[in-house]
Amino acid sequence: MKLLYCLSGHPTLPCNVLKFKSTTIMLDCGLDTTSVLNFLPLPLVHSPRLSKLPSWVSKDGSLNLEKRELLDLSTVDVILVSNYHCMMALPYITEHTGFTGTVYATEPTLTIGRLLMEELVNFMERVPKAQSATCWKNKEIQRMLPGPLKDAVDVWAWKRSYSMPEVNSALSKVQLVGYSQKVELFGAVQVSPLSSGYSLGSSNWIIQSHHEKVSYVSGSSLLTTHPQPMDQSSLKNSDVLILTGLTQMPTANPDGMLGEFCSNLAMTIRAGGNVLVPCYPSGVIYDLLECLYQFIESANLGTTPFYFISPVANSSLEFSQIFAEWLCHNKQSKVYLPEPPFPHAELIQTNKLKHYSSIHGDFSIEFRQPCVVFTGHPSLRFGDVVHFMELWGKSSLNTIIFTEPDFSYLDALAPYQPLAMKCVYCPIDTRLNFHQVSKLLKEVQPVHVVCPEQYTQPPLTQSHRSDLMLELQPPPMPYRRCSVLSLPFRRRYERVYILPELANSLVPSEIKPGVSLATVSAVLHSKDNKHTLQSVPKPPPAPLSKKRKRVLEEPPVLLAPKPLLSGAVPLEAFLATLQKHGITEVKVEETADGHILHLQAEDTLIQLEEDGTHIVCDNNEPLRTTLRDLVLRFLQKL
Repeated sequence: MKLLYCLSGHPTLPCNVLKFKSTTIMLDCGLDTTSVLNFLPLPLVHSPRLSKLPSWVSKDGSLNLEKRELLDLSTVDVILVSNYHCMMALPYITEHTGFTGTVYATEPTLTIGRLLMEELVNFMERVPKAQSATCWKNKEIQRMLPGPLKDAVDVWAWKRSYSMPEVNSALSKVQLVGYSQKVELFGAVQVSPLSSGYSLGSSNWIIQSHHEKVSYVSGSSLLTTHPQPMDQSSLKNSDVLILTGLTQMPTANPDGMLGEFCSNLAMTIRAGGNVLVPCYPSGVIYDLLECLYQFIESANLGTTPFYFISPVANSSLEFSQIFAEWLCHNKQSKVYLPEPPFPHAELIQTNKLKHYSSIHGDFSIEFRQPCVVFTGHPSLRFGDVVHFMELWGKSSLNTIIFTEPDFSYLDALAPYQPLAMKCVYCPIDTRLNFHQVSKLLKEVQPVHVVCPEQYTQPPLTQSHRSDLMLELQPPPMPYRRCSVLSLPFRRRYERVYILPELANSLVPSEIKPGVSLATVSAVLHSKDNKHTLQSVPKPPPAPLSKKRKRVLEEPPVLLAPKPLLSGAVPLEAFLATLQKHGITEVKVEETADGHILHLQAEDTLIQLEEDGTHIVCDNNEPLRTTLRDLVLRFLQKL
């Protein structure tokens, strides 16, 4: 039985578990951090405004770990990671569930995933909490809290952020793989990553046995950006294609959003204001810096300082330049010139882009305005961005530009109201939209498509937009959080190997032109999901007593295997044979599978079917034996 367990309700932060060919495979382990929007920001310096708020409101900065115990996670054999955004819950799984398996990911996914986790841990741990609150998770207390906390679901599942020792332990279980590399799992299936075109090292996965193929498509892009282009051809001939991680902004064109980003940034700087860009330390920021590199001189922004502030800023900028083999062809070719593949290297060399680990130290000395600041976290609940919101929020000259689509910008801004600074929403999401994925599925033609329930109906706010959903024939199979789905294909064949010495002993007989058949007596040996036919071993000679020796010296009687029968019983010829043997009263009835012959005088039935012959003859064994022998005349014995 092939089963799919859905452990996440967020399609772009998936976590599914596939049971296939006696293996249990977790597909991604995304961490939904949208629950932090229910909490107050964690300021780096004392905030008089935030400190005056009622003290009973929790500040523990919990994260929503979207995992329910539908199954014992200690039984998971391997975890396949699609991209660095989809591995953020890894420490919760590897360190707290008894997981003893292996995690497979590409090198950029591992490296940048480590940076994202390190930044998250740093943001949470550098702001010590004087006290923590947990009693509010009691249902009786929760219902008395103000919204949205009182309406939050499964608050008992919200976890504190993990620590760096847990991160290091989790990532030590990761085994690196390259695109198209085949990894065998226990001899049962092979898994192989394919470029998904979304981010550095991002992957789709092929999971296949000798006769069945499952494709997992998550976080993919057909746009021409910095990663390697998406590998589409390898997805063909899939029995089941599991689809998730489509764009969160299907109506927003990424190129148009980049244009709006640049124009709003230029207008703010020209008016003497500052621009704040809440962002992750990797991913879209590379495209934003590249866009600005081309835009700066034409917009007369050559003297405007650009600051990138993150505990991992330096590592992120450096690593992006060394993963040449994971980049698109144009950027790969620059490496061999040699030139840096990303233009932010030149921005750093000319001092137009400066990076700092935090707002303390050198930044506070070199900081000048007006400027553009890239920093995290996009939720505006922790990180250096909280300081800039407090610093710049009161001036209408300043602008905050949201480019990450993971959080509602209105909810993110809620704790900072009233806010004078301008807000611009330019979400940039390069993942597949519904039009692109429909075209892709027509090209690769999987037998069945499995996807989140959200993809099978229009958004609630745009119920008339049938173009914002998947319309396929046959319709896709939907799943929802905490559901278990039986995948619609059954095992039909199994590969079995035969040893050469056994193969040499076979004597095939031709049963029809081009087709030969041989019977075989063998022992089936199964180990690590590999099956081998071996010769029947001869029993070893046992020590014999004098009394048994004389008896056992006589040769044993070996029972020959019953012959196999093949062929068909032609109706007219069989009736003629019956008549020769004195059976003349035969009534013939045609059925869907063949014919039924009623021997009226003998009160006997003979069923002639394509795959078998049945003789129903009660209390007349001599007649049954005679009829059996007449049938055997028309069949070939092997």
